[in-house]
Amino acid sequence: MGRRRPARTAREKDRIMPQHWAPRTVAAANGIATDPAFGAVAPPVYLSSTFTFEGFDRARRYDYSRSGNPSRGVLADTLAALEGGAGAVVVSSGMAAVDLVLSLLRPDDLVVAPHDCYSGTRRLLAARRERGHFDVGFVDQGDDAALAGALERVPALVLIESPSNPLLRVVDISAIVARAHAVGSRVAVDNTFLSPALQQPIALGADLVIHSTTKYLNGHSDVVGGAVIAAAAADVETLAAWANVTGVTGAPFDAYLTLRGLRTLFPRIEAQQRTAATLAAFLEAHPRVRAVHYPGLASHPGHALAKAQQAGFGAMVSFDLAGDVDDVARFVAALRLFTLAESLGGVESLVAHPATMTHVGMGPEARRLAGIGDTLLRLSVGLEAEADLVRDLEQGFAALAGTAGGAR
Repeated sequence: MGRRRPARTAREKDRIMPQHWAPRTVAAANGIATDPAFGAVAPPVYLSSTFTFEGFDRARRYDYSRSGNPSRGVLADTLAALEGGAGAVVVSSGMAAVDLVLSLLRPDDLVVAPHDCYSGTRRLLAARRERGHFDVGFVDQGDDAALAGALERVPALVLIESPSNPLLRVVDISAIVARAHAVGSRVAVDNTFLSPALQQPIALGADLVIHSTTKYLNGHSDVVGGAVIAAAAADVETLAAWANVTGVTGAPFDAYLTLRGLRTLFPRIEAQQRTAATLAAFLEAHPRVRAVHYPGLASHPGHALAKAQQAGFGAMVSFDLAGDVDDVARFVAALRLFTLAESLGGVESLVAHPATMTHVGMGPEARRLAGIGDTLLRLSVGLEAEADLVRDLEQGFAALAGTAGGAR
């Protein structure tokens, strides 16, 4: 499990994670000018795998980078401050973060997960269920009766993904947390799509927050990573110990790059969601679009709820193209600014076809039940000029001229 690290002094805690700072200040300034060796303004990257002992049986705060590393520590402190948690554990990927939360479960435990959760999460849950690690129930958490039935089984963990991937469905986190806690269940929320800039699940009552730091937190599509933030210090200690045992902790240089990306989280996501709102309105008015899935639109069924529990609507937009799969292929091939690729949250705009890319592993029947059709496209809106992105979408639609399309 590794040696217990010496506790930080009160002065060190105040310097690294001031409690009076606004969240955007935490993102920009946490850990700045704390280098004790040379006074570096930016926190240094510590690539050393091992650290000296002060003497026989006298470990320093860090002794081996799997169990603890200064670069990873600053990132963890910053994420915990942004999410309002007691601490964070930084791991090697978003899926490693989900799996770390699942490590809290026992073979007789039940997990209640969204029926339309991310395909990778669904695959992991199903694989661990098949190995007898726990049981899983996939439930439409927006269906009051279905959720009530699932909670009657007294799950050990309720996993929430709001907004969902890729249909941007929104569920009432506070209400689900209250109902789950009433039966003794822990609640974990995947906050990847919004980041703490737009939603703070712990403030809504959640016990755990999951991030793929690959996405908005890093924001530059050059790092794969994950993190779990816990509301309770005891959970932080348990999760950190297991991450050390299994060796899933993140690399120091990845932590350094993620922290560098995190510095601009607030201005990035503010600009991205402004453009996303424009694109969603453009798509909603287009005759070759059957439906647009974006909580910022008044027509979205979760609009009022998103407005109440989020600080913004985010920069992810999904829409159903009027036509067939061949039309989808023509549309995507005509795009020049939107790059056909998986992932999301970077400074560049991406387009994905969930049925053949991010959610292909679900299988056709599970996709059908989740409402993920063959003509659904998902946009991750970047920082390009708004007008250029609109023109790019117009270019995609122009490629469909003369095809039959379909009714809205």
